[in-house]
Amino acid sequence: MSSSRPSDHIDSPEPGDSAIAQPKLGVVGYLRFFWRQLTSMRTALFLLLLLAFAAIPGSLVAQRSSDPNGVIQYKVDHPDLYPILDGLQVFDTYTSVWFSSIYLLLFVSLIGCIIPRSIHHFRALRSRPPKTPARLNRLAGYTSITGRTDAASAIDSARANLKKLGYRTELYPSNSTGAGRGSFSVSAERGYLRETGNLVFHTALVGILVSVAIGGSFGYSGQRVVVEGQKFVNVLGDYDSFNPGRFFESDFLEPYRISLDKFEATYELENTQAIGQATDYSAYVTTTMPDGDQQNANIKVNEPLAIGGTDVFLLGNGYAPTLVIRDPEGTVVWEDSTPFLPQDAHLTSLGVIKVPDGLAEQLGLVGFFYPTAAKLPSGALTSGFPELLDPLLTLRAFTGDLGLDAGVPKSVYQLATDDMTEIAGSNADVPALELRPGETVDLPNGLGTIELTEVKRFASFDIHRDPSQVWVLTFAILILAGLFTGLFIPRRRVWVKATENADGGVTLEYAGLARGEDPRLEAAVGDIAATHSKQLGLKVEP
Repeated sequence: MSSSRPSDHIDSPEPGDSAIAQPKLGVVGYLRFFWRQLTSMRTALFLLLLLAFAAIPGSLVAQRSSDPNGVIQYKVDHPDLYPILDGLQVFDTYTSVWFSSIYLLLFVSLIGCIIPRSIHHFRALRSRPPKTPARLNRLAGYTSITGRTDAASAIDSARANLKKLGYRTELYPSNSTGAGRGSFSVSAERGYLRETGNLVFHTALVGILVSVAIGGSFGYSGQRVVVEGQKFVNVLGDYDSFNPGRFFESDFLEPYRISLDKFEATYELENTQAIGQATDYSAYVTTTMPDGDQQNANIKVNEPLAIGGTDVFLLGNGYAPTLVIRDPEGTVVWEDSTPFLPQDAHLTSLGVIKVPDGLAEQLGLVGFFYPTAAKLPSGALTSGFPELLDPLLTLRAFTGDLGLDAGVPKSVYQLATDDMTEIAGSNADVPALELRPGETVDLPNGLGTIELTEVKRFASFDIHRDPSQVWVLTFAILILAGLFTGLFIPRRRVWVKATENADGGVTLEYAGLARGEDPRLEAAVGDIAATHSKQLGLKVEP
């Protein structure tokens, strides 16, 4: 028999009745919901992990901000893939729309996490420790001691001991337990430094984000290739490539000068498995400040030069053959030391020389330089060692339009030969020109002569200014300090209660409560009980 139900009871909507209406959040409700999701710690951690993944492309491919020549080379090596990656802003990873979006969302999420937690933590620091629970025997590390002592004095001494251990304490008044007997207790807690460490960690993380943004906005980086004997002046016009921050101004450049006096490289000679591998690079330079003060310095790969608010890093090096080109009458029409880009570990190097004026036709040269010339089994030339043991320069010569008259910038490391005629090389009647230091050869068609006078070393420098470096270091230290504080400082509460017994004795009870994981809580309560009982001359009951 079914139980009776109210007359208005409805098991299910009748046919034709509308479905049960759910409450609507509305615009404000949805905004509040999304804000709570964005400012949750789980979301902040997810965005931090996502930011780390988003930075991976920046380490896999060259970036325009740090290696513009590498981007150009990638375009040459991967003509089909380059437009896709460029459209996705992979070569500008750290300033791309998607990376910046994650960056800003993480920043907002962290701010939204920190502010309410800081307010709550500040209020908790000002609040009193909680009252002593009525039944301490249900808590961790419960210990009971019975003996002859004064209850109030025992609690006062317990409070003093807890203060020495770093606890915040609060005495609670006597409560009558009947027959004139009373109960006294002290409530203690510590570990607020754990939450302080967590807040310091997240605040310092925001500080790093802000510092990096400021450094990127007001800083700059530039690259310059300097040949031995040449100088670099820290002005915009003297950079090979320059990447300013959003708020960069030319006044940020302090006009110092760096002269490359000598470049030395040390190579492995003893280990047969690593013959020719570089073991050390040294760029000996002379710096000159605006007031005329000169200093000698040595720049190494991991030892940058600090000057004028910038750090000068040694990026790369190679050889720069010095060529003198003369017309048929012997007049010098071109003379310079041209950096050749290394193509392998033994510094087989590729270079381009363009001579737009002075000869009957515009001349373009594509050369390979071999510090220690050697022949492969196929007959092709290569370098067998990176030092100048048997230097050889080979040149393919082209005549025609170099494409410089149109005013369109051209890469100094590339020569467009589609509209030019090869007059010396594999596709010409004259083989490629070969020169060793001190030798002179004739150009085909009576154009003139080429002389290789010497071979110098060059060094590639990266000049970087980041005004936020000190702040980033400071916040990084705070992150580590906050992290270790949050991991290793336990949050716990301890209570000591003294109850007067009918026979005139006193029962002392000790117990604790952990906020989170605290495997040492029971041992800590036991140590507090043992120290206190020894101080009072009492014995712990088995």
